[in-house]
Amino acid sequence: MPLQQLLADLLGDIPKPAILWQALAIVVCVAAGWGLGRLIHRSWLENHQHTGLIGLGMGSFGRVLSPLLMVAFLLVTRAAMADHRSVHLLDVAVPLASSLAVIRTFFYLLRRVFARRGQLGEALQTFEKIFALIVWLGVALHITGVLPDVLSFFESKYLPIGKYKLKLSDMVEGIVSIVVLLMLALWAGAALEERLMRVDRMHSSLKVVLARMSRAVLILVAVLFSLSLAGLDLTVLSVFGGALGVGLGLGMQRIASNYVSGFIILLERSLTIGDPVTIDKYSGRVVRINTRYTVLRGADGTQTLLPNEMLITGVVQNQSTFNRNVRATTRLIVSYDSDLAIVMPLLEAQPRGVARVLEAPAPNVLLNAFGADGYELEVGFWLADPENGQGGPISDVNQKIYALVQAGTIKLGYPSMDTRLLDAHIASVVARTPSQA
Repeated sequence: MPLQQLLADLLGDIPKPAILWQALAIVVCVAAGWGLGRLIHRSWLENHQHTGLIGLGMGSFGRVLSPLLMVAFLLVTRAAMADHRSVHLLDVAVPLASSLAVIRTFFYLLRRVFARRGQLGEALQTFEKIFALIVWLGVALHITGVLPDVLSFFESKYLPIGKYKLKLSDMVEGIVSIVVLLMLALWAGAALEERLMRVDRMHSSLKVVLARMSRAVLILVAVLFSLSLAGLDLTVLSVFGGALGVGLGLGMQRIASNYVSGFIILLERSLTIGDPVTIDKYSGRVVRINTRYTVLRGADGTQTLLPNEMLITGVVQNQSTFNRNVRATTRLIVSYDSDLAIVMPLLEAQPRGVARVLEAPAPNVLLNAFGADGYELEVGFWLADPENGQGGPISDVNQKIYALVQAGTIKLGYPSMDTRLLDAHIASVVARTPSQA
C-alpha cells in the first residue's frame, strides 16, 4: 500500500544522512521564501505609490508571495537533490506547502473583495481555518494513499431516514455545498450592500431594504441550489413550509409582525437613520433600522432596541420630518410684589446667548396662572438639535435666572398663609376665659 511504502521509505531514510539534508533543505527553503517575500513586498511598498491597478495588485499579491516562493524553492531543491539523494521527505513537504499557498491565495482574494473588515471578515477567517484543516486533511490522505478507501467507505454507507436511505457521501456533499454556497451568498450580499451604501442619489431607507432583501434572496437561492446539487427532492420542503406557516400563525405572530413592520418602515421612509424621534417614553436619534427592531440612541449615550411593531402601531414624534426645532421651557413663581412689566422682559433676555439656543424663533415669557404663592411664569426658547438633549440649555438658563434672584432683581414667591381669621378666633377665646387670680 502507498501508506506502508511511504512509512518504509521514511524509516529507511532515518539512519542515513539524507534525512538530515532534506530537513535542512526544508528549513532553508521555508526561511528563504518567507524572508524574500517580505523583502520584496516591503521594497515595493516603499518605492512605489499605492494607487492604480498595479499598486493594488502588488499590495494584494505581496500577502501570498511568501508561500509561493516557499513552494518554488522546495520544487527546485527537490529537483536538484533527486539525482544524488533520497527526497522522500521533500515529496511530503511539497504538496503540503502547495496546499498552504493555494489556501492563502484563495482566501486572501476573497477577503480582499468581499469582507475586508467587520463581523463578516471575522467569520471568513474562522471559515478559512476550518477549510484549511479540511484541505490539509485531504492532502494528507492523498499522500498516504488512503483517500480512495475513505471515498469508497462513504459511497458504500447509507443513512436510513424514515422509509428512505440517504447515501453518506451525498449527505457530506450536501453539507459542504450548503456551507460553501452560504458563505458565497453572504460575501455577495456584503459586497452588494457596500456598493448600495455608496450610492448618493438613493434614499438611505431604500438602500437598507434593498440590501436586506438581496441578502435574504441570495441565502434562499444558495440553500435551494445546494439541496438540489445534493440530490434532495425539493418537494419535501412543502412539509417544512406547512409547519412554518402553522408556527407563524400560533407562536410567532409578534416576530412576524415585527419583520413586516420593519419592511413597511423602510419602504414608506417614515423614519430614516439620523432622525430625532420620541416613541412612548423613549427619545433619541435613530442609528440603525433592522428588519425586526430599530436602535435608538439617547442623549446620554444609551441605546434602546424598539420592536418595529411599536413604530407602526404607536405614536411617533419625528422632529426632523418638517421642522427640527424643539421648544424647551423652564417655569418659576415670582412674588405678587413683582412688576411684571419689568420682570417678563428681563426673563425673556436670559436665554439669549446660551449655547444651542436659537435667536429665531425668539425666546418668550408666558404668564400661565395666578397661583397661591405668586405669578406662575414660563420661559420658553427653541433648540435646533433636540437629539443632543434639552438638559444643558435649561440648566444654563436657570443659572442665569438664579443670578438675578441672588442679586435681588427678581423675587420668588414663597408659600404663605393668611392667619388673620385664626388670630381673631384666638383673641375671642382669650377674652371669654376668666383670668386666674
